[in-house]
Amino acid sequence: MQAKGRVFKYGDNVDTDVIIPARYLNSSDPAELAKHCMEDIDKEFVNRVQKGDIIVADKNFGCGSSREHAPIAIKAAGVSCVIAETFARIFYRNAINIGLPIIECPEASKGIEAGDEVEIDFDSGIIYDRTKGTQFQGQAFPPFMQKIIAAEGLINYINQQK
Repeated sequence: MQAKGRVFKYGDNVDTDVIIPARYLNSSDPAELAKHCMEDIDKEFVNRVQKGDIIVADKNFGCGSSREHAPIAIKAAGVSCVIAETFARIFYRNAINIGLPIIECPEASKGIEAGDEVEIDFDSGIIYDRTKGTQFQGQAFPPFMQKIIAAEGLINYINQQK
């Protein structure tokens, strides 16, 4: 499995309230949530993001409330992977549960800039910055997590096992 896209870059402590503001939580429809993804931190995100694009952030991405709406909004907006120095633990688990690939890699977080074209190989954990010609070693996904992501989330994965 792999992902490839253009980077949107954010800093430390991007919380779930800016990923999907609470005023939109009256809906759990992924398409509706995607329309408002990141709007309180980047008003143009939803107009510029394209299917496959990648978010790169610094420390503690996804902190704040434990709402599952945040990774759903990111995935529904078309983002293929989030790379960060660190993730809030509940966000990490929620992302995997809904099939959004995320990778912790401090070096990539520091070395990749907004607009860079990046490719990620989930089998090896290697992150290639095609713009700069650099690569970083992130954590590879264990096979069971790759199966959950390929199934588009934990519930789909479990249902496929029946």
